[in-house]
Amino acid sequence: MKLQQLRYIVEVVNNDLNVSLTSEKLYTSQPGISKQIKLLEDELGVQIFTRTGKHLSHVTPVGEKIVALSREIVNKSNDIKIIAKEFSQPNQGSLTITTTYTQARYALPVVIQQFMQQYPSITLHMEQGSSAQCIAQAQAGQAEFAIVTEISSLSDDMIALPCYHWNQAIIVMKDHPLAKRSLISIEELSKYPLVSYDFSNDGSDLNQAFTRAHQTPNIVFSTTDADLIKTYVKLGVGVGIVAKMAVNNTSDDDLVVLNAGHIFPYSTTYVTFARSLFLRGYMYDFIHQFSSHLNRQTVDKLMLSENNSDVLAMFNGIKLPVC
Repeated sequence: MKLQQLRYIVEVVNNDLNVSLTSEKLYTSQPGISKQIKLLEDELGVQIFTRTGKHLSHVTPVGEKIVALSREIVNKSNDIKIIAKEFSQPNQGSLTITTTYTQARYALPVVIQQFMQQYPSITLHMEQGSSAQCIAQAQAGQAEFAIVTEISSLSDDMIALPCYHWNQAIIVMKDHPLAKRSLISIEELSKYPLVSYDFSNDGSDLNQAFTRAHQTPNIVFSTTDADLIKTYVKLGVGVGIVAKMAVNNTSDDDLVVLNAGHIFPYSTTYVTFARSLFLRGYMYDFIHQFSSHLNRQTVDKLMLSENNSDVLAMFNGIKLPVC
């Protein structure tokens, strides 16, 4: 059994059993990967994958257990290299962050600018996606941090550290009938065409607010891009529901921003990462720069928790900043 064989089966699973794609990402040959997987299966005396013709089709039940343990072994072997670098090259390395559009556009720019000035030798990568996609990338080891708001899909092998709260806002053009209203009910909001974030997730705060009020929102346009929401509101397509942080008093002076805190509960942004991740010094610093209450001592304490319910319980009574 070789470490390289374990790495191959982990990466094949990460790439949806696509051996060709895996070979491209690992800069090796497809036949070479297939051969090493077969040699490993022969040595173990079990099938890790079922096959349809020459293609891998499923992970077998025993294969699931082997891949899970292999992932731990591969991660630990990588940690050995990382620990060595932490002492030999403390300010060199890379950091991959995966996050949603709103966080990337409005919450992260200043933090990233400061971080890059402090650590010019760190290579920084950023990926965008839905909260679920971001968490999946971090869980698969494709990113160190996932900065997200929706953590319902988070398993206990990941940790979620609360960073700050943020509110939704209702935005309309100045000539809209709602523009001069100081307080809008969810029943009134339901009467208008709405432009907002994706409502397809039944567990989203937006969906739940309408459900609790026994109202059906008239969503005419949805997107993950807050700037697109503002654009279509300005075109008269509908009333916008958008993160309050996404509205700029200068560039969006043609919009009226109405409070929605009484309709939608505040959302919380979390930095999430695998519990098995070895945090290097600059990673602690990034977390602290993004959320000042999460210093190294606090992060280490939170990582000792057994599950995310315990993490959230530790924040009871602590007032997080609101953006």
